[in-house]
Amino acid sequence: MAALTPDDRAARLSPEEALALLALQRDWGADEGLTEEPVDRFPSRLAVAPREALYAALPSVDQSGAPEPSRGRLRGSSALVSPAVPIVAGALRGVARPAATQAAALAAACTTLAELRAAIAGFEGCALRDTATNLVFSDGNPAARIMLVGEAPGAEEDRAGLPFVGASGQLLDRMLGSIGLDRTQVLITNILPWRPPGNRAPSEAEIAVCLPFLLRHIALVAPEVLLLLGATAARAITGNSQGIRRLRGQWQSLAVPGLEQPVPALPTYHPAYLLRTPLAKREAWTDLLEFKSRLPAPNRHQADYPVL
Repeated sequence: MAALTPDDRAARLSPEEALALLALQRDWGADEGLTEEPVDRFPSRLAVAPREALYAALPSVDQSGAPEPSRGRLRGSSALVSPAVPIVAGALRGVARPAATQAAALAAACTTLAELRAAIAGFEGCALRDTATNLVFSDGNPAARIMLVGEAPGAEEDRAGLPFVGASGQLLDRMLGSIGLDRTQVLITNILPWRPPGNRAPSEAEIAVCLPFLLRHIALVAPEVLLLLGATAARAITGNSQGIRRLRGQWQSLAVPGLEQPVPALPTYHPAYLLRTPLAKREAWTDLLEFKSRLPAPNRHQADYPVL
């Protein structure tokens, strides 16, 4: 009997099975079709090193005292531990530090926003660069004294190469308008310049690698105030592990390398959260009024009206 081709197998799927496969692809981050044929973004990486070479190289990366790649047992358990588990975990811990150090050195050498953007575009220490469609650097006025920091680009931002252009961006524009601002008076950026697949939350390692670029971005702009949009931005920049409900509306003093004075930073809810939780808009409006009280003149004296 002749082997079934992929097309033959697909034709035999029930509607329920087809939907289940689509849901699986969506969960893995393949949530939109941009080309007629799938694009293999990792051909060189996957073809270079055989599995044996990969495992042979990994132990030297881990400097944390992780177990050797021999089979062992979990403490207090009879279950065998796969050799890959301690090696890969140790490798991830070891790799994040050199990449963050390299990012810090590249960022520190940048004296203009154009140089910083070029440095980020050429940086290979974050795997998100290989899965994203576009680098999302910033939007707004580079000379503004007001800066907004979000979490990471979404699908629409990834396509456009600009932050906050989807539904969250439309709400953000209304939030800015409610205190007399628009995008010509602020500069908007994110913790991460690349979209995580499937719009998942950024990992700690990804944040650690990209944070030096963001801090240099802030230093080059030298804003007088910062608005931190969402828990990820607030925690990454301030180092405070509290939830956004506790952090929101409370001014933080942010010491940025390259700036003589700390920058006042106010955490508030992310627009995406406000779209999911409309009742939180009342608290967000309170935060915006507090933020407006610290705006540089003449922005501080413009009329305010709630349009969230």
